[in-house]
Amino acid sequence: MEYTVQNILKIAKRINNTKRNYLLVNPLQAKHIPVAPKKSLGMMRTLGKSLAAKYPDTGLVIGFAETATAIGAAVCESFSDECVYIHTTRENFAGNFVYFSEEHSHAAEQKLCAEGLSEFIKSTPQIILIDDEISTGKTLINIVNCLKNRFPEAEEKKFIAASIINRVSPENEERLRENGITSEYLVKIESDDFSEEAEKFSVREAEKITEKIQPEVEIIRLKEKLPDARKGVKAGYYKQKIYEIMASAEDSLKLPKNADLLVLGTEECMYPSLIFGEISEERNGGCVLCHSTTRSPIGISDNENYPINSGVKLRSFYDDSRETFIYDLAPHDFVVIISDSDGDISAGLGDLAAALADCGCGKIFAVFPKKD
Repeated sequence: MEYTVQNILKIAKRINNTKRNYLLVNPLQAKHIPVAPKKSLGMMRTLGKSLAAKYPDTGLVIGFAETATAIGAAVCESFSDECVYIHTTRENFAGNFVYFSEEHSHAAEQKLCAEGLSEFIKSTPQIILIDDEISTGKTLINIVNCLKNRFPEAEEKKFIAASIINRVSPENEERLRENGITSEYLVKIESDDFSEEAEKFSVREAEKITEKIQPEVEIIRLKEKLPDARKGVKAGYYKQKIYEIMASAEDSLKLPKNADLLVLGTEECMYPSLIFGEISEERNGGCVLCHSTTRSPIGISDNENYPINSGVKLRSFYDDSRETFIYDLAPHDFVVIISDSDGDISAGLGDLAAALADCGCGKIFAVFPKKD
């Protein structure tokens, strides 16, 4: 498939973000808009194959949370089994971290687990940084400088900034090169400011479910925990284990042939849901779509030229005091929610299940890590 501005770029309007009033929405990314898993993974793997052809000896790939966690994992499939994949996170857990800020984001502070990172850096001639879209390159320079300040061994490494969309101006490209960063991408677009285009749309905020229909949800506990890319995983092991665990989960659900199926990831947990969807698509046929809950507050509009036409506020699966969102839900016979949250998921699951029932979905499954 050829990837163009026309098939990977839609403009949405952000809610309550004074830094940038628009968001670039990629219909193939399986984040905000439902899409067939093979289409989404196909796009991500195309970027991976391109990078592997140019930088075959890469030993470290870093993905950016939350929208590029799946892209980074799919990219890593093209490298050796020993290549390490790690993604940044906004989740709270014990550990030693490198902190950096993300430009334009609704949640600016990010962190990268530093446990073992020195050895990961030493083992590779270059480090590939993966994001869905690169606009100015400021976030990349932030993290590269943080890594160099923390780990002297990073000074001698090449840094590759890889993305689905690149709209970095020539001036900012030069600034990246001055900081030792090379850009790679699937699609290059003009570095236009889309503020005026976003302002054309009249939007509303997503709303909470007030009158909740509480459907029955069948909870499936995985036989083992998903390997955690927030802490660094070898690509071969990660791919194999995610496939094995998701295939086992799919077996246990016994979905019918040609099922009308929606598979939902949760926030940073996107890659496992796409793999589950791909497995079900291959085994059962039917219509399988994937997307995910998100922290991004995006405006909703009924305009036919606008990408987000419905949305619901949810409590997070990871922290019930945090607000998250799900967009563009539609009726499906079956829904499978895939999450790596090992905490109390009752609030988030209750909100999402109610939203699914409200839009006319049928049987709901929720797949979670086993309890310790």
